Amino acid sequence: MTVNKLSALFDNDMLKKYDSRGPRYTSYPTALEFEESFENDEFEACIKSSINRDLSLYIHIPFCHSLCYYCGCNKIVTRHPEKADRYLDMLIQEMAYRASQLKDREVSQIHLGGGTPSFLSEAQISRLMLWVRRLFKIKQRTEVSIEIDPRNLDLNYVDHLANEGFNRMSIGVQDITAKVQIAINRQQSSGFIKQLIERAHLVGFDSVNIDLIYGLPHQTEQSFAESLKVINGFNADRISLFSYAHLPDRFAAQRKIKDTWLPSAAAKLGLMQMAMAHFLATGYDMIGMDHFAKPTDELAIAMRSGQLHRNFQGYTTQGDTDLLGLGVSAISSLGHCYSQNHKSLRDYDTAIAEQGHAIEKGKVLSEDDMVRRYVIAELMCNLNLSKPKVNEYFEVDFDQYFADSIKVLQPLIKDGLVNNDLTHLSVAPEARLIIRTVCMAFDAYLPEAAQARYSKVI
Repeated sequence: MTVNKLSALFDNDMLKKYDSRGPRYTSYPTALEFEESFENDEFEACIKSSINRDLSLYIHIPFCHSLCYYCGCNKIVTRHPEKADRYLDMLIQEMAYRASQLKDREVSQIHLGGGTPSFLSEAQISRLMLWVRRLFKIKQRTEVSIEIDPRNLDLNYVDHLANEGFNRMSIGVQDITAKVQIAINRQQSSGFIKQLIERAHLVGFDSVNIDLIYGLPHQTEQSFAESLKVINGFNADRISLFSYAHLPDRFAAQRKIKDTWLPSAAAKLGLMQMAMAHFLATGYDMIGMDHFAKPTDELAIAMRSGQLHRNFQGYTTQGDTDLLGLGVSAISSLGHCYSQNHKSLRDYDTAIAEQGHAIEKGKVLSEDDMVRRYVIAELMCNLNLSKPKVNEYFEVDFDQYFADSIKVLQPLIKDGLVNNDLTHLSVAPEARLIIRTVCMAFDAYLPEAAQARYSKVI
Protein backbone atom coordinates (compact mmCIF):
# COMPACT_ATOMS: atom_id res chain seq x y z
CA MET A 1 0.00 0.00 0.00
CA THR A 2 1.52 3.29 -1.14
CA VAL A 3 0.46 6.83 -0.42
CA ASN A 4 -0.94 7.35 -3.92
CA LYS A 5 -3.47 4.54 -3.28
CA LEU A 6 -4.85 6.20 -0.17
CA SER A 7 -7.81 7.73 -2.00
CA ALA A 8 -9.06 4.23 -2.84
CA LEU A 9 -8.34 2.98 0.68
CA PHE A 10 -10.37 5.86 2.13
CA ASP A 11 -13.31 5.70 -0.28
CA ASN A 12 -16.01 6.99 2.07
CA ASP A 13 -18.85 5.45 0.07
CA MET A 14 -17.17 2.05 0.27
CA LEU A 15 -16.47 2.42 3.99
CA LYS A 16 -20.04 3.45 4.77
CA LYS A 17 -21.48 0.66 2.65
CA TYR A 18 -19.46 -2.14 4.23
CA ASP A 19 -18.75 -0.89 7.74
CA SER A 20 -20.43 -3.12 10.34
CA ARG A 21 -19.85 -4.70 13.74
CA GLY A 22 -17.71 -7.81 13.93
CA PRO A 23 -14.85 -9.71 15.58
CA ARG A 24 -11.18 -8.77 15.30
CA TYR A 25 -10.45 -12.44 14.50
CA THR A 26 -7.43 -12.92 16.71
CA SER A 27 -8.95 -16.40 16.83
CA TYR A 28 -11.66 -18.41 15.14
CA PRO A 29 -13.99 -19.31 16.69
CA THR A 30 -13.78 -16.20 18.87
CA ALA A 31 -13.60 -16.27 22.66
CA LEU A 32 -17.36 -15.59 22.81
CA GLU A 33 -17.87 -19.18 21.65
CA PHE A 34 -15.82 -20.75 24.46
CA GLU A 35 -17.85 -23.21 26.57
CA GLU A 36 -17.79 -23.66 30.35
CA SER A 37 -18.29 -27.41 29.85
CA PHE A 38 -14.72 -27.60 28.45
CA GLU A 39 -12.53 -29.77 30.69
CA ASN A 40 -8.82 -29.92 31.43
CA ASP A 41 -8.75 -33.51 30.11
CA GLU A 42 -9.77 -32.17 26.69
CA PHE A 43 -7.01 -29.57 26.87
CA GLU A 44 -4.38 -32.19 27.71
CA ALA A 45 -5.62 -34.37 24.84
CA CYS A 46 -5.09 -31.40 22.51
CA ILE A 47 -1.52 -31.02 23.84
CA LYS A 48 -0.80 -34.68 23.01
CA SER A 49 -2.36 -34.57 19.56
CA SER A 50 -0.84 -31.29 18.37
CA ILE A 51 1.77 -31.67 15.62
CA ASN A 52 3.44 -28.35 16.49
CA ARG A 53 6.81 -28.59 18.23
CA ASP A 54 7.43 -24.90 18.92
CA LEU A 55 5.70 -23.16 21.79
CA SER A 56 4.81 -19.53 22.45
CA LEU A 57 4.27 -18.46 26.05
CA TYR A 58 1.84 -15.67 26.91
CA ILE A 59 2.11 -14.59 30.55
CA HIS A 60 -0.60 -12.27 31.86
CA ILE A 61 0.37 -9.75 34.53
CA PRO A 62 -2.93 -8.12 35.57
CA PHE A 63 -1.70 -5.32 37.83
CA CYS A 64 -1.72 -1.58 37.08
CA HIS A 65 -0.68 1.36 39.25
CA SER A 66 -3.68 3.44 38.13
CA LEU A 67 -6.86 3.13 36.08
CA CYS A 68 -6.89 4.28 32.46
CA TYR A 69 -10.48 5.17 31.68
CA TYR A 70 -10.46 3.94 28.06
CA CYS A 71 -9.15 0.46 28.93
CA GLY A 72 -11.15 -2.75 28.46
CA CYS A 73 -8.38 -5.15 29.51
CA ASN A 74 -8.51 -7.56 32.44
CA LYS A 75 -6.61 -5.67 35.12
CA ILE A 76 -6.26 -5.09 38.87
CA VAL A 77 -5.45 -1.56 40.00
CA THR A 78 -3.28 -1.51 43.12
CA ARG A 79 -0.52 0.51 44.78
CA HIS A 80 0.79 -2.53 46.61
CA PRO A 81 3.70 -4.17 44.70
CA GLU A 82 3.82 -7.07 47.17
CA LYS A 83 0.56 -8.37 45.67
CA ALA A 84 2.61 -9.40 42.66
CA ASP A 85 4.75 -11.70 44.84
CA ARG A 86 1.72 -13.81 45.78
CA TYR A 87 0.61 -13.79 42.14
CA LEU A 88 4.03 -15.00 41.00
CA ASP A 89 3.75 -17.88 43.49
CA MET A 90 0.58 -19.04 41.74
CA LEU A 91 1.96 -18.35 38.28
CA ILE A 92 5.04 -20.50 38.93
CA GLN A 93 2.80 -23.34 40.13
CA GLU A 94 0.79 -23.14 36.93
CA MET A 95 3.94 -23.03 34.80
CA ALA A 96 5.32 -26.12 36.56
CA TYR A 97 2.04 -27.98 36.00
CA ARG A 98 1.98 -27.25 32.28
CA ALA A 99 5.74 -27.58 31.69
CA SER A 100 5.58 -31.21 32.81
CA GLN A 101 3.12 -31.86 29.96
CA LEU A 102 5.19 -29.98 27.35
CA LYS A 103 8.65 -31.43 27.90
CA ASP A 104 9.10 -32.17 24.20
CA ARG A 105 8.40 -28.56 23.13
CA GLU A 106 10.84 -25.69 22.61
CA VAL A 107 9.83 -22.15 23.43
CA SER A 108 10.42 -19.76 20.52
CA GLN A 109 8.40 -16.80 21.79
CA ILE A 110 7.61 -15.28 25.20
CA HIS A 111 5.28 -12.34 25.71
CA LEU A 112 4.36 -10.56 28.94
CA GLY A 113 1.02 -8.79 28.61
CA GLY A 114 -1.49 -7.21 30.94
CA GLY A 115 -2.52 -5.15 32.74
CA THR A 116 0.90 -3.64 33.03
CA PRO A 117 3.78 -6.14 33.07
CA SER A 118 6.20 -3.32 33.92
CA PHE A 119 4.32 -3.15 37.24
CA LEU A 120 6.77 -5.90 38.25
CA SER A 121 9.94 -4.75 40.00
CA GLU A 122 13.34 -5.71 38.64
CA ALA A 123 13.57 -8.44 41.29
CA GLN A 124 10.14 -9.77 40.38
CA ILE A 125 11.01 -9.79 36.66
CA SER A 126 14.18 -11.75 37.46
CA ARG A 127 12.28 -14.24 39.58
CA LEU A 128 9.71 -14.83 36.85
CA MET A 129 12.27 -15.26 34.08
CA LEU A 130 14.40 -17.57 36.26
CA TRP A 131 11.47 -19.97 36.58
CA VAL A 132 10.57 -19.70 32.90
CA ARG A 133 14.10 -20.79 32.04
CA ARG A 134 14.09 -23.56 34.66
CA LEU A 135 10.78 -25.06 33.62
CA PHE A 136 10.81 -24.74 29.82
CA LYS A 137 13.27 -25.46 27.03
CA ILE A 138 14.09 -22.05 25.58
CA LYS A 139 15.49 -21.75 22.07
CA GLN A 140 18.77 -19.89 21.75
CA ARG A 141 17.26 -17.05 19.75
CA THR A 142 13.83 -16.53 21.31
CA GLU A 143 11.58 -13.53 20.83
CA VAL A 144 10.98 -12.14 24.34
CA SER A 145 8.63 -9.16 24.56
CA ILE A 146 6.93 -7.05 27.21
CA GLU A 147 4.25 -4.36 27.35
CA ILE A 148 5.42 -1.17 29.05
CA ASP A 149 3.68 1.66 30.87
CA PRO A 150 6.22 4.52 30.67
CA ARG A 151 4.84 6.40 33.69
CA ASN A 152 6.25 4.35 36.56
CA LEU A 153 9.79 3.31 35.71
CA ASP A 154 13.24 4.70 34.99
CA LEU A 155 15.64 4.10 32.14
CA ASN A 156 17.64 1.52 34.09
CA TYR A 157 14.60 -0.76 33.97
CA VAL A 158 15.23 -1.18 30.23
CA ASP A 159 18.80 -2.28 30.92
CA HIS A 160 17.52 -4.86 33.38
CA LEU A 161 15.04 -6.18 30.84
CA ALA A 162 17.81 -6.56 28.27
CA ASN A 163 19.94 -8.45 30.81
CA GLU A 164 17.00 -10.82 31.40
CA GLY A 165 16.77 -11.62 27.68
CA PHE A 166 14.01 -9.26 26.57
CA ASN A 167 14.52 -8.04 23.01
CA ARG A 168 11.14 -6.48 22.13
CA MET A 169 8.88 -4.04 23.88
CA SER A 170 5.57 -2.34 23.26
CA ILE A 171 4.92 1.03 24.88
CA GLY A 172 1.42 2.29 25.59
CA VAL A 173 1.40 5.87 24.28
CA GLN A 174 -2.23 6.23 23.08
CA ASP A 175 -2.04 10.05 22.65
CA ILE A 176 0.40 12.75 23.73
CA THR A 177 -1.98 15.73 23.99
CA ALA A 178 -2.40 16.92 27.58
CA LYS A 179 -6.18 17.44 27.39
CA VAL A 180 -6.69 13.94 26.01
CA GLN A 181 -4.36 12.40 28.59
CA ILE A 182 -6.23 14.07 31.44
CA ALA A 183 -9.58 12.85 30.09
CA ILE A 184 -8.38 9.23 29.96
CA ASN A 185 -6.39 9.50 33.23
CA ARG A 186 -3.07 8.71 31.58
CA GLN A 187 -0.66 11.63 31.88
CA GLN A 188 2.88 10.90 30.72
CA SER A 189 5.97 12.57 29.33
CA SER A 190 6.63 12.44 25.59
CA GLY A 191 10.24 13.34 26.22
CA PHE A 192 10.70 10.36 28.51
CA ILE A 193 9.03 8.01 26.00
CA LYS A 194 11.55 9.14 23.37
CA GLN A 195 14.41 8.49 25.82
CA LEU A 196 12.94 5.09 26.62
CA ILE A 197 12.90 4.06 22.97
CA GLU A 198 16.42 5.37 22.41
CA ARG A 199 17.65 3.42 25.43
CA ALA A 200 15.96 0.24 24.21
CA HIS A 201 17.69 0.53 20.84
CA LEU A 202 20.99 1.32 22.55
CA VAL A 203 20.94 -1.80 24.75
CA GLY A 204 20.06 -4.10 21.87
CA PHE A 205 16.28 -4.41 21.61
CA ASP A 206 15.36 -5.71 18.15
CA SER A 207 12.05 -3.90 17.96
CA VAL A 208 10.05 -1.25 19.80
CA ASN A 209 6.33 -0.85 19.15
CA ILE A 210 4.11 1.99 20.27
CA ASP A 211 0.34 1.77 20.70
CA LEU A 212 -1.84 4.66 19.53
CA ILE A 213 -5.60 5.07 19.78
CA TYR A 214 -7.82 7.26 17.61
CA GLY A 215 -11.32 8.30 18.65
CA LEU A 216 -10.35 9.27 22.22
CA PRO A 217 -12.04 12.16 24.04
CA HIS A 218 -11.03 15.66 22.91
CA GLN A 219 -8.97 14.43 19.95
CA THR A 220 -9.21 16.90 17.08
CA GLU A 221 -7.65 17.05 13.65
CA GLN A 222 -5.22 19.72 14.84
CA SER A 223 -4.22 18.00 18.10
CA PHE A 224 -3.80 14.62 16.44
CA ALA A 225 -1.66 16.11 13.68
CA GLU A 226 0.64 17.58 16.34
CA SER A 227 0.77 14.23 18.13
CA LEU A 228 1.78 12.44 14.94
CA LYS A 229 4.65 14.89 14.38
CA VAL A 230 6.01 14.20 17.84
CA ILE A 231 5.51 10.44 17.49
CA ASN A 232 7.44 10.50 14.23
CA GLY A 233 10.47 11.62 16.24
CA PHE A 234 10.23 8.55 18.48
CA ASN A 235 11.69 6.37 15.70
CA ALA A 236 9.60 3.34 16.71
CA ASP A 237 10.02 0.17 14.66
CA ARG A 238 6.32 -0.64 14.72
CA ILE A 239 3.07 1.25 15.26
CA SER A 240 -0.21 -0.29 16.42
CA LEU A 241 -3.11 1.99 15.54
CA PHE A 242 -6.33 1.08 17.32
CA SER A 243 -9.86 2.41 17.23
CA TYR A 244 -11.30 3.40 20.60
CA ALA A 245 -14.41 1.32 21.25
CA HIS A 246 -16.65 3.23 23.65
CA LEU A 247 -18.63 0.54 25.48
CA PRO A 248 -19.48 2.04 28.89
CA ASP A 249 -22.14 -0.61 29.52
CA ARG A 250 -19.42 -3.27 29.45
CA PHE A 251 -16.48 -1.36 30.95
CA ALA A 252 -17.32 0.71 34.02
CA ALA A 253 -14.21 2.90 33.77
CA GLN A 254 -15.40 4.23 30.40
CA ARG A 255 -18.33 5.88 32.17
CA LYS A 256 -15.80 8.50 33.25
CA ILE A 257 -15.67 9.56 29.59
CA LYS A 258 -18.59 11.71 28.49
CA ASP A 259 -20.13 10.96 25.10
CA THR A 260 -19.95 14.66 24.25
CA TRP A 261 -16.14 14.56 24.56
CA LEU A 262 -15.80 12.02 21.75
CA PRO A 263 -15.21 12.92 18.10
CA SER A 264 -18.10 12.26 15.74
CA ALA A 265 -18.02 9.17 13.54
CA ALA A 266 -16.93 11.30 10.58
CA ALA A 267 -14.22 13.04 12.62
CA LYS A 268 -12.98 9.71 13.98
CA LEU A 269 -12.70 8.34 10.45
CA GLY A 270 -10.72 11.44 9.52
CA LEU A 271 -8.29 10.84 12.41
CA MET A 272 -7.72 7.29 11.21
CA GLN A 273 -7.11 8.45 7.66
CA MET A 274 -4.71 11.14 8.86
CA ALA A 275 -2.67 8.65 10.89
CA MET A 276 -2.48 6.09 8.09
CA ALA A 277 -1.44 8.71 5.55
CA HIS A 278 1.20 10.01 7.95
CA PHE A 279 2.80 6.64 8.66
CA LEU A 280 2.82 5.61 5.01
CA ALA A 281 4.35 8.95 4.05
CA THR A 282 7.07 8.62 6.69
CA GLY A 283 8.32 5.24 5.46
CA TYR A 284 6.27 2.60 7.27
CA ASP A 285 4.62 -0.35 5.54
CA MET A 286 1.00 -1.13 6.39
CA ILE A 287 0.63 -4.52 8.08
CA GLY A 288 -2.81 -6.09 8.00
CA MET A 289 -5.53 -3.62 8.88
CA ASP A 290 -4.13 -1.59 11.77
CA HIS A 291 -0.37 -2.07 12.15
CA PHE A 292 2.64 -0.38 10.57
CA ALA A 293 6.27 -1.44 10.47
CA LYS A 294 9.51 -0.25 8.94
CA PRO A 295 10.27 -2.09 5.67
CA THR A 296 13.23 -3.86 7.31
CA ASP A 297 11.14 -5.15 10.22
CA GLU A 298 10.40 -8.88 10.15
CA LEU A 299 6.64 -8.23 10.17
CA ALA A 300 6.94 -6.23 6.94
CA ILE A 301 9.17 -8.90 5.43
CA ALA A 302 6.69 -11.63 6.41
CA MET A 303 3.81 -9.68 4.89
CA ARG A 304 5.62 -9.24 1.58
CA SER A 305 6.40 -12.98 1.42
CA GLY A 306 2.87 -14.06 2.37
CA GLN A 307 4.08 -15.53 5.69
CA LEU A 308 2.26 -13.25 8.12
CA HIS A 309 0.27 -14.91 10.90
CA ARG A 310 -2.14 -13.78 13.61
CA ASN A 311 -2.85 -14.89 17.17
CA PHE A 312 -4.30 -13.47 20.40
CA GLN A 313 -1.43 -10.96 20.60
CA GLY A 314 -2.01 -9.69 17.06
CA TYR A 315 0.19 -10.12 13.98
CA THR A 316 3.23 -12.38 14.27
CA THR A 317 5.83 -14.10 12.10
CA GLN A 318 5.39 -17.41 13.93
CA GLY A 319 2.79 -19.69 12.41
CA ASP A 320 3.33 -23.35 13.30
CA THR A 321 3.47 -22.55 17.00
CA ASP A 322 1.17 -23.54 19.85
CA LEU A 323 0.29 -20.78 22.32
CA LEU A 324 0.23 -21.49 26.06
CA GLY A 325 -1.49 -18.78 28.09
CA LEU A 326 -0.46 -18.49 31.73
CA GLY A 327 -2.02 -16.37 34.45
CA VAL A 328 -5.43 -14.92 35.20
CA SER A 329 -7.72 -14.67 32.12
CA ALA A 330 -4.95 -15.96 29.79
CA ILE A 331 -6.02 -17.75 26.60
CA SER A 332 -4.26 -20.77 25.10
CA SER A 333 -4.39 -22.16 21.58
CA LEU A 334 -2.95 -25.66 21.34
CA GLY A 335 -3.61 -27.94 18.40
CA HIS A 336 -7.34 -28.04 17.77
CA CYS A 337 -8.57 -26.38 20.95
CA TYR A 338 -8.70 -23.09 22.84
CA SER A 339 -8.90 -22.56 26.58
CA GLN A 340 -9.19 -19.59 28.90
CA ASN A 341 -8.25 -19.26 32.56
CA HIS A 342 -10.48 -17.80 35.25
CA LYS A 343 -10.84 -14.03 34.94
CA SER A 344 -10.98 -13.18 38.65
CA LEU A 345 -7.80 -13.33 40.71
CA ARG A 346 -9.58 -15.08 43.58
CA ASP A 347 -10.92 -17.85 41.32
CA TYR A 348 -7.54 -18.19 39.65
CA ASP A 349 -5.73 -18.55 43.00
CA THR A 350 -8.22 -21.12 44.25
CA ALA A 351 -8.02 -23.18 41.08
CA ILE A 352 -4.22 -23.24 41.01
CA ALA A 353 -4.03 -24.18 44.69
CA GLU A 354 -6.56 -27.00 44.33
CA GLN A 355 -5.78 -28.46 40.91
CA GLY A 356 -2.64 -26.89 39.43
CA HIS A 357 -4.43 -25.33 36.46
CA ALA A 358 -7.02 -22.57 36.16
CA ILE A 359 -9.06 -23.42 33.05
CA GLU A 360 -12.55 -21.95 33.23
CA LYS A 361 -13.76 -22.53 29.68
CA GLY A 362 -12.62 -23.44 26.20
CA LYS A 363 -13.53 -25.07 22.94
CA VAL A 364 -12.54 -28.15 20.97
CA LEU A 365 -12.55 -27.22 17.30
CA SER A 366 -14.58 -29.24 14.82
CA GLU A 367 -13.35 -30.03 11.33
CA ASP A 368 -15.51 -27.17 10.05
CA ASP A 369 -13.92 -24.82 12.61
CA MET A 370 -10.44 -25.82 11.43
CA VAL A 371 -11.23 -25.11 7.77
CA ARG A 372 -12.81 -21.75 8.52
CA ARG A 373 -10.01 -20.79 10.92
CA TYR A 374 -7.45 -21.34 8.16
CA VAL A 375 -9.46 -19.36 5.59
CA ILE A 376 -10.06 -16.41 7.91
CA ALA A 377 -6.42 -16.32 9.06
CA GLU A 378 -5.11 -16.28 5.49
CA LEU A 379 -7.41 -13.43 4.52
CA MET A 380 -6.74 -11.41 7.68
CA CYS A 381 -2.98 -11.69 7.28
CA ASN A 382 -2.26 -11.89 3.59
CA LEU A 383 -5.46 -10.71 1.81
CA ASN A 384 -5.14 -13.79 -0.38
CA LEU A 385 -6.22 -17.40 -0.21
CA SER A 386 -5.16 -20.37 -2.34
CA LYS A 387 -8.14 -22.62 -3.00
CA PRO A 388 -5.96 -25.62 -4.02
CA LYS A 389 -4.20 -25.41 -0.63
CA VAL A 390 -7.52 -25.44 1.22
CA ASN A 391 -8.64 -28.41 -0.89
CA GLU A 392 -5.39 -30.27 -0.21
CA TYR A 393 -5.12 -29.51 3.52
CA PHE A 394 -8.73 -30.28 4.40
CA GLU A 395 -9.90 -32.58 1.58
CA VAL A 396 -12.77 -30.33 0.54
CA ASP A 397 -13.86 -28.58 -2.63
CA PHE A 398 -13.56 -24.89 -1.72
CA ASP A 399 -16.19 -23.59 -4.13
CA GLN A 400 -18.76 -26.15 -3.00
CA TYR A 401 -17.90 -25.96 0.70
CA PHE A 402 -18.11 -22.17 0.80
CA ALA A 403 -20.86 -21.62 -1.76
CA ASP A 404 -22.99 -19.74 0.78
CA SER A 405 -20.04 -17.56 1.80
CA ILE A 406 -19.32 -16.64 -1.81
CA LYS A 407 -22.97 -15.58 -2.19
CA VAL A 408 -22.58 -13.26 0.81
CA LEU A 409 -19.46 -11.77 -0.81
CA GLN A 410 -21.16 -11.06 -4.15
CA PRO A 411 -21.67 -7.31 -3.47
CA LEU A 412 -17.94 -6.94 -2.69
CA ILE A 413 -17.03 -9.00 -5.75
CA LYS A 414 -19.30 -6.82 -7.91
CA ASP A 415 -17.64 -3.68 -6.49
CA GLY A 416 -14.18 -5.03 -7.32
CA LEU A 417 -13.15 -5.33 -3.67
CA VAL A 418 -12.90 -9.12 -3.69
CA ASN A 419 -11.71 -11.27 -6.58
CA ASN A 420 -12.89 -14.86 -6.87
CA ASP A 421 -11.28 -16.92 -9.64
CA LEU A 422 -10.62 -20.62 -10.17
CA THR A 423 -7.58 -20.82 -7.90
CA HIS A 424 -7.66 -17.85 -5.51
CA LEU A 425 -9.87 -15.67 -3.42
CA SER A 426 -8.19 -12.32 -2.90
CA VAL A 427 -9.03 -8.99 -1.32
CA ALA A 428 -8.07 -5.77 -3.07
CA PRO A 429 -5.47 -3.74 -1.11
CA GLU A 430 -7.85 -0.80 -0.95
CA ALA A 431 -10.38 -3.02 0.87
CA ARG A 432 -8.07 -3.95 3.75
CA LEU A 433 -9.92 -1.64 6.15
CA ILE A 434 -13.00 -3.81 5.76
CA ILE A 435 -11.16 -7.15 5.87
CA ARG A 436 -13.10 -8.09 9.01
CA THR A 437 -16.32 -7.66 7.03
CA VAL A 438 -14.95 -9.99 4.35
CA CYS A 439 -14.01 -12.61 6.95
CA MET A 440 -17.45 -12.45 8.54
CA ALA A 441 -18.79 -14.16 5.41
CA PHE A 442 -16.92 -17.30 6.51
CA ASP A 443 -17.96 -17.13 10.18
CA ALA A 444 -20.49 -19.86 10.97
CA TYR A 445 -21.13 -18.44 14.46
CA LEU A 446 -22.16 -14.95 13.42
CA PRO A 447 -25.89 -14.51 12.79
CA GLU A 448 -26.77 -10.89 12.23
CA ALA A 449 -28.45 -10.63 15.64
CA ALA A 450 -25.15 -11.45 17.35
CA GLN A 451 -23.17 -8.68 15.74
CA ALA A 452 -24.20 -6.15 18.40
CA ARG A 453 -21.75 -7.91 20.76
CA TYR A 454 -18.84 -6.54 18.75
CA SER A 455 -17.32 -3.14 18.07
CA LYS A 456 -17.43 -1.46 14.66
CA VAL A 457 -14.85 -2.79 12.19
CA ILE A 458 -13.66 0.76 11.44
